[in-house]
Amino acid sequence: MTRIQPVDHATVSGQAKDLLDGVKGAIGMVPNLYATLAQSPTVLDGYLSLSKALGNGILSAQLREQIALTVAGINSCDYYASAHTALGKMAGLDDQELVRNLGGNASDAKTQAALNLTAAVVRKSGNVSDHDLKDVRDAGYSEGEIVEIVANVTANIFTNYFNHVAGTDIDFPVVTTQKAAA
Repeated sequence: MTRIQPVDHATVSGQAKDLLDGVKGAIGMVPNLYATLAQSPTVLDGYLSLSKALGNGILSAQLREQIALTVAGINSCDYYASAHTALGKMAGLDDQELVRNLGGNASDAKTQAALNLTAAVVRKSGNVSDHDLKDVRDAGYSEGEIVEIVANVTANIFTNYFNHVAGTDIDFPVVTTQKAAA
């Protein structure tokens, strides 16, 4: 049930309209998350800026989607499970891998190390252990990649929590987190 209403892209004006026009131009639609964040154009602008910056980082599009799915699974965020399953497919991940990622698992050891750190950051509210960091370093991740993993995790926590508060209607093929065992 929607608890914070999305703005109507057809009637909104000002900065919110400009930002939503940019989203629509870039991806061909205005997802309900963005239309709801547009209730505060400042928040939408900040989120879009962070997303763009992270998209230009070191981590691959696939790994960013895998992190998003793991966070969604842990936080039981069906909106983001749905959105990032669709985006993960567009990034080249197959259906089996997407299901594994929603449960915090990966088919290769290096990605698994990143998802283990992802899960530790979420479950431990960022208070990860030296062992958690050693494992991801031993898997071959650089300091910069570790910083970006944490940044992607926290960006996804924001949207997961926002979707829970707002009750954002899912506008992607629905994927539920009920069976995710992250």
